[in-house]
Amino acid sequence: MFTVKTRAILYGEHHDPLQRMLDYDYLCRREPSVVAIVNPARAGWHKVFWGKKEIVIPVYRSLGETSEAEVLINFASARSAVPVVMEGLGYKSLRCIVVVAEGVREREARIMAVKAKEKGVMVIGPATVGGLRAGAFRIGNTGGSIENIVAAKLYRPGSVGLVSRSGGMLNEMFNIIAQETDGVVEGVQIGGDRFPATGFVDHLLRFEQDGAIKMQVCLGEVGGGDEVKIAEAIEAGQIKKPVVFWAIGTSAEVFSHEVQFGHAGALKLTEDQSARYKNKRLREAGAFVPESFNDFGKMIGAVYRSL
Repeated sequence: MFTVKTRAILYGEHHDPLQRMLDYDYLCRREPSVVAIVNPARAGWHKVFWGKKEIVIPVYRSLGETSEAEVLINFASARSAVPVVMEGLGYKSLRCIVVVAEGVREREARIMAVKAKEKGVMVIGPATVGGLRAGAFRIGNTGGSIENIVAAKLYRPGSVGLVSRSGGMLNEMFNIIAQETDGVVEGVQIGGDRFPATGFVDHLLRFEQDGAIKMQVCLGEVGGGDEVKIAEAIEAGQIKKPVVFWAIGTSAEVFSHEVQFGHAGALKLTEDQSARYKNKRLREAGAFVPESFNDFGKMIGAVYRSL
């Protein structure tokens, strides 16, 4: 999905994620990945650093004025995020649209997901920090500071594919994987809202077709049923590469009432939505599931060394 030649448009003039993307590009010795910014309030130029020198990125008032790119990173608010996506689906060059806003109306999010699949466009989110292709392309702030990028070996590809429900834990998983393996090839956060446009299985199936990825790591959580689909895909033979899995939120079991964690989707309504059930179900399907999150890194390292 992402390569060293991937180009992106930012919808919303947000300096910090823009600069971090360009810093990553410079570190990876590729051309600037951001080719345009859309800001309905103004047109002109946005000044940024490229290494030690300054360059400018063109700013347009509408998406239709921009140059062609493969990725649209949508920083629009929850109120206007979906209309931006719907407009983006009309441009043939776009292959991926990232929706950063959280709290998008659930009905609109589900309609957006259906339309995107009809058009053959991958939508990541809503409520996502995006993802990263090691040594090739970074979405917004994914991976954290440049110091963390270096520490987690994200400036060059390893051999692990990572999918996470949590954005905050995505960076933690980058670090754990870097300590236990040769690093990630690609890491994606699907989004914390109840109805992400693409789920775990969508990305794991992509990783199955990626020859650079030798094993897969998946971090789920309490709430929803998307993780159970991974077990079904493994049993159906669709996912054959080793999967190391953990669903966080097992602490919800000690409460006698429903517990809402940080994400909108992190709410257990039925027993099969519990983290404990998901871990058990994935273990039975053949995934590598530790006894606790404390052993997650050790499990990742053990599977990596067995390859």
